[in-house]
Amino acid sequence: MTALAPDHPLRFPSFRAYLLGRVCAVLAQYGMMIVLGWQAYNIARETMGTQAAAAQLGLIGLAQFVPLFLLTPVTGWVADHYDRRMIVRGTLLLLTAAAGLLSIATYEGWVTLPLILLIAVMVGIARAFNGPAFGALAPNLVPKATLPRAIALSSVAWQSGMIVGPAVGGYAFAAAPWGAYALSAMLYAVALLCLLTIGPVPQAARNTTRHPIRQMVDGLSYVRQNRFLFATITLDLFAVLLAGATALLPIYARDILHVGSKGLGHLAAAPAVGAGLTALWFSFRPMQKEVGMKMLIAVIVFGLATIVFGLTAFLPHDIAVEVALAALVVLGISDMVSVYVRSSLIQLHTPDEMRGRVGSVSQLTISASNELGEAESGFLAALVGPVTAVIAGGIGAIVITLAWSKLFPEIRLARSFDPPDIRPSETARDPLVTDVKETTS
Repeated sequence: MTALAPDHPLRFPSFRAYLLGRVCAVLAQYGMMIVLGWQAYNIARETMGTQAAAAQLGLIGLAQFVPLFLLTPVTGWVADHYDRRMIVRGTLLLLTAAAGLLSIATYEGWVTLPLILLIAVMVGIARAFNGPAFGALAPNLVPKATLPRAIALSSVAWQSGMIVGPAVGGYAFAAAPWGAYALSAMLYAVALLCLLTIGPVPQAARNTTRHPIRQMVDGLSYVRQNRFLFATITLDLFAVLLAGATALLPIYARDILHVGSKGLGHLAAAPAVGAGLTALWFSFRPMQKEVGMKMLIAVIVFGLATIVFGLTAFLPHDIAVEVALAALVVLGISDMVSVYVRSSLIQLHTPDEMRGRVGSVSQLTISASNELGEAESGFLAALVGPVTAVIAGGIGAIVITLAWSKLFPEIRLARSFDPPDIRPSETARDPLVTDVKETTS
């Protein structure tokens, strides 16, 4: 086996602990989200009917998005001004408790739709603080020369967990509904233990001369004034917001493909297979050239795969499931390519003292594309049917990508991940203190 290079991120114990914690936390988060949707859909379908049950999927997504939307300016500022390790530890503790409560409620049989919605809100609040701090922590754990590879590994870990998580949750729920939540609680606890092993880390000193509210707004201003970051973030926002096929997997599993909870696990696992293989490829052969154009192509393929998945409703049952699985594998591959490029570009083109605030804006758009996309897909499915909702979403993602390639040529002209020379005077009118502090345990 080839030894790791001296500057490889995995040579640093704190980064290894961080990476394991990030994988476990994201696996738990997205595994829990698919189970929340499946359980809410089944409860609502038995008591309200199919159409109203589809709308419940929308409410679950909305319950997680609203806290993120309201708290984004605050959470980014907090991540830039306080110990990022402590923020992540506190949110992981809250998430562990939330998953444990749902596990007990499901096991004892007193889980209800209001309880599921309440937990979804709790998860949204925890994620609002967790995401910016967790994402901004990685660059603080390795030397500057190692930063590009560390950010790439962190991005791959996040995206792999985001796509593999639903598969893990789906299979666990098929085995024992309460066990799916228990597994999420355990993974959150492991992530918390990993973060507890990380000692003091350097972090840019907080600015005490500028009003906190102005500093909160600076994150939005920085993204808006940087056309490249703005284009990259909003492309994902609108493309995934429209093409939310995975949000409707419970409907496809139960009422269209008729494969049940076990089949839901297979469907949720298919994007994970594609994403996992792509992540493995990038670990050996990191992308280096024409990164912007490859991102645009990946989003178009994502839209095409979504359309194919939607069309499986018109195929004979004996081949519909196979085609659906293949389409979801391709969807996972393209999604991994897109997020790998976007996450790396965002982190590398943002100075450390702004990473929390820019990260919170990025997280808001990701949440808007995922959770708000779930709400949009659920409500649209209730109005026009799930098949039409999926196909129209895939077409919309392709149209958005073509439009963004014309409106923002910066994307297709991005040749590599090399960051610009970012100086303090360039950061959205946020005067920086050049000294560095160490956070304490």
